Amino acid sequence: MSRGLAGPAPVGLLLGVLAGALLGSGVASAAVPFTNVCGAVPLHHARCFSKLVSGSRQPFDGLAPSGYGAPDIQSAYKLPSSTAGAGQTIAIVDAFDDATAERDLGQYRSFYGLPACTTANGCFRKVNQSGGSLPPAPSPDWALEISLDLDMVSAVCPNCHILLVEANTNLDSDLYAAEDTAARLGANAISNSWGGDESADETANDVHFNHPGIAITASSGDNGFGVSYPASSPFLTAVGGTSLTRNTSTARGWTESAWSGAGSGCSAFEPKPSWQTDAGCAKRTVADVSAVADPDTGVNVLFMGAWVTVGGTSASAPIIAGVYGLAGNAAATNAGSFPYAHTVSLFDVTSGTNGACSPAYLCTGSPGYDGPTGLGTPNGTGAF
Repeated sequence: MSRGLAGPAPVGLLLGVLAGALLGSGVASAAVPFTNVCGAVPLHHARCFSKLVSGSRQPFDGLAPSGYGAPDIQSAYKLPSSTAGAGQTIAIVDAFDDATAERDLGQYRSFYGLPACTTANGCFRKVNQSGGSLPPAPSPDWALEISLDLDMVSAVCPNCHILLVEANTNLDSDLYAAEDTAARLGANAISNSWGGDESADETANDVHFNHPGIAITASSGDNGFGVSYPASSPFLTAVGGTSLTRNTSTARGWTESAWSGAGSGCSAFEPKPSWQTDAGCAKRTVADVSAVADPDTGVNVLFMGAWVTVGGTSASAPIIAGVYGLAGNAAATNAGSFPYAHTVSLFDVTSGTNGACSPAYLCTGSPGYDGPTGLGTPNGTGAF
């Protein structure tokens, strides 16, 4: 694995780095500067796939922040968020501890008028990778990732319960242990907003994502054309990314194109699942479906008491996990297969690109299936 923090640097130092990012440092995307929240890591570690829009920090003062909020996401994907999801539990697996997770979650949900989700009312539960209550060491970059994931699940499925499982570190082995704990503790869906480069030993690790009856999602990556793991595992739904914009001239009210940063392509190691039929890749193709991920059309996140705008497929993976929760159909999902039999309930994304490749559909938004956006984005819950 590559590209993420290898371990918990001193908290004061990381808070300073993060504060600098919030105040404006970064590299340019199509229109907005951003920073990768997680940086480079050694082999057999993972990085988170979130991108922080520079200069987006705003105080939590009752004013609407600049990115997309819960009503926007619900509108764009025609979601029955206020009426569905009861009885479902969405697990979020990340590394290190977010000490302000529950407080920030409460502020986000209160701002958008979503029902409270707390430890006290039984909606929210935070555990370590073994299922215990002692949290791992803090890490502000992964903490921002956790806040993003919590907010996206809340935006999509406010009636779902949330289980946050924090791995001790971003070592693959710790994250895999956390994944198994999420499954053991009764999650109906599990979101993974992290990954790294493929490696020859990855098929031996697929057992940690092979949990029948649980809908598992994984971010496809945020460096453009190229495949990451665990998104390439055939036992889960690989989630790509789009640019999402308002368009009042359409019946939907929104338009989407493939985001230039979304990971996609043909796995070097994973066998092709029977439910994938694209002809240009003999092995597992990434992605399966997608949702908003472009930092230029980013989402609002409440972190450490302030608003920030964030993008990356770290946003799209928990969105899709939340849609699985709304559908309440995880027991019948069979890894990532369900959307392939229900494409009528997806918005096809037919433009945009994340690089140059052959065949072109692996990196270019196209009618039907393509790599960066898969089969498309949710149009209600029928594909999940």
